[in-house]
Amino acid sequence: MDLITPAQRDELFSSFERDAFHLELRDDYGSPIEDTPYARWQRGEPDDYAWLDPWMTLMKRVTSEGKTVRRVRVITEPHSPYVGWEHSLTHLNQEAGEDIRWLPRHRLPEGIDFPVGGNDWWLYDDRLLAVGHFDPDGRVLGSEIFENPDTVAECVRVRDLLWTAAIPHAEYKP
Repeated sequence: MDLITPAQRDELFSSFERDAFHLELRDDYGSPIEDTPYARWQRGEPDDYAWLDPWMTLMKRVTSEGKTVRRVRVITEPHSPYVGWEHSLTHLNQEAGEDIRWLPRHRLPEGIDFPVGGNDWWLYDDRLLAVGHFDPDGRVLGSEIFENPDTVAECVRVRDLLWTAAIPHAEYKP
């Protein structure tokens, strides 16, 4: 399997035309850039969020061009500490133009079957998928690119189903 790096995946934001959608299915992630801020949050220490600047700059640029960036975070309740931290940061993503919704696992539509092995994915313009692969600790190994129309169509179907069922961030109270 050929994987692209997270930086290469982020380059896809320069080439999509209308809509990028991210499905997040994990309750814990590991990322070297997040390790220190997450540890600070767990200790109750303040954060200047400088580590988020590259992502926020990218999202502000993309959404200022009239493109949409959406996410559904499928989460377990009660939350893992990571999801609690993620929820505390989501207002920053929204300020940068992202639209984020939450979907507790117990509220998933009946019979839902997640495509692409149940991995997280980014869907760009209903035509290109970047499927995330992780190690056992939740660290990103890279993303696999799919353009197969049947696979993409299944992801579009799941996206639309989950987006409708998910709770907008402003309304979701953990």
